[in-house]
Amino acid sequence: MTRTLLRGGCVLTMGRVNHPVADVLIDGDTIVEVGPGLRARDAEVVDATDAIVMPGFVDAHRHASDSLFRHGPTANAAGMGRRFTAEDAYAATLLGLLGALDAGITAVVDWCSIGADADTTAAVLQAHRDSGVRSVLVHAATPGEDWPAGLRRTAAAERGPLTTVAAGLPDLHPGTIDAITSDWAVARELGLRIHVHAGVTSGDAGTAVALSQRGLLGSDTTLVHGTHFGDADFEAVAAAGCGVALAPASVMAAGGGAPPIQALLDRGIRPGLGAESERLTPGDSFAQMRSVISVQHATVFERKLAGKAGLPKLLTTRDVIRYATVDGAAVVGLATGVIESGRSADVIVLRTDRPNIHPINDAIGAVVWGMDTSNVDWVFVAGQALKRNGELVVDSGRARALAVAARDRMSVVAGSGR
Repeated sequence: MTRTLLRGGCVLTMGRVNHPVADVLIDGDTIVEVGPGLRARDAEVVDATDAIVMPGFVDAHRHASDSLFRHGPTANAAGMGRRFTAEDAYAATLLGLLGALDAGITAVVDWCSIGADADTTAAVLQAHRDSGVRSVLVHAATPGEDWPAGLRRTAAAERGPLTTVAAGLPDLHPGTIDAITSDWAVARELGLRIHVHAGVTSGDAGTAVALSQRGLLGSDTTLVHGTHFGDADFEAVAAAGCGVALAPASVMAAGGGAPPIQALLDRGIRPGLGAESERLTPGDSFAQMRSVISVQHATVFERKLAGKAGLPKLLTTRDVIRYATVDGAAVVGLATGVIESGRSADVIVLRTDRPNIHPINDAIGAVVWGMDTSNVDWVFVAGQALKRNGELVVDSGRARALAVAARDRMSVVAGSGR
């Protein structure tokens, strides 16, 4: 098995102890030792001097295929899910996942609603395998699909060892819950984690309460957004032990409202973070961390300016870096996001000798407030180096060419009205 020694970096473990200078030894797909002065015969040595070594970021909610519509008019993407061919789905998903890897994201929850047939499902799963990322493929409903049958097919489909399947239920509103209780039962029958958009629009207060009353919420559930939940909804979520994934940058850019970070904190709920869609916002975790901490700080300062008493504590960079790593992993049911012996080797190396970040006065603060994707030097998933010295190992040129061809073909289809 391949052995790798990351030598002399500042190691942020997301565990109990960080190390100003230490080594990390990876053997195969596992972290086997963390500490200063490690020696390892026959190991590839990566010089992590002037670098931060930390767990890879966990993206708790992403529509990977939206990579095809990056930063263009959002109308271009409307209704495109049913227009994807298997080839389009492969190209869009692969590019989206490689973009995530390039940004230091080692685990992605991919909300997939772009195909209702076996060929498209197989193509998406192949893109996950070819990217090398650790992933959760959330089988979400495509218009006109027999969703339970599609979910069963996806759950049984061949996939890579780093990909698990989850159920993506239709968007929930208080009046639609009874219609999908049988879908919820199918997901649990298959032993799949359940992901669902909830609290997305202004009329959605009461959704989580209604789910709780029907016995549907649980620790196997990840609720996405929750922007328009009421107080009773947040209480129900906390009582059920649900995971909550926020997509702060995307939701605010799309006019969906501010993420409910303070309401979660008030109830001891630690969220995960996701980019959601790259149509409007960056797909990296740096943007998500900065968005959520800025929103919470603004909330507190507004209350202070209004003369309100009992102000909440300000979020710290140590809080939000955990949301983007170990807390995000817990929210989606993954056992990653920590550097310690015995853990899966999902690790990134971030350069600190770049003009955009030097000198380092606080390592965690530098990651959260100052870094961007240009600082991501090495990316390991299950011990495999997928980015070396700032360059992806996978043929990203091929992925880009496939994506451009798919984008152009779909633009023609959209223009024809098909």
